[in-house]
Amino acid sequence: MKKLVVIIVMLFAYVSFGQNKNAKASIEVDGVCLMCKERIEKACIKTKGVKSAIWNVKTHELKVIYDERKTNLDSIQNSVVAVGHDTKTLKAKDEAYNSLHTCCLYRDTEVQEDHKE
Repeated sequence: MKKLVVIIVMLFAYVSFGQNKNAKASIEVDGVCLMCKERIEKACIKTKGVKSAIWNVKTHELKVIYDERKTNLDSIQNSVVAVGHDTKTLKAKDEAYNSLHTCCLYRDTEVQEDHKE
């Protein structure tokens, strides 16, 4: 009987703690300013299953932690593209891009120059 209880407890522990629910990923996302940062991170967090999203203005790197059972990288990238920001593999539709604030138009070389330090 003791062996059976031990086996059940071990099996429960394996099932409960053996699965890695959270995946980490890094995505390149275009943008130029802190308003872009807020928009990109907010779009990610609104995606079901995303637990953390941090976008670096200088490196354009978006680091996400998400539950693989609820979402995937394609869904996260689609959320970012929907708010007007390009990723390395997806380009935002012109309508979404043109809805950005004028200081956020990262495809414009003048805007890029304005945001350089």
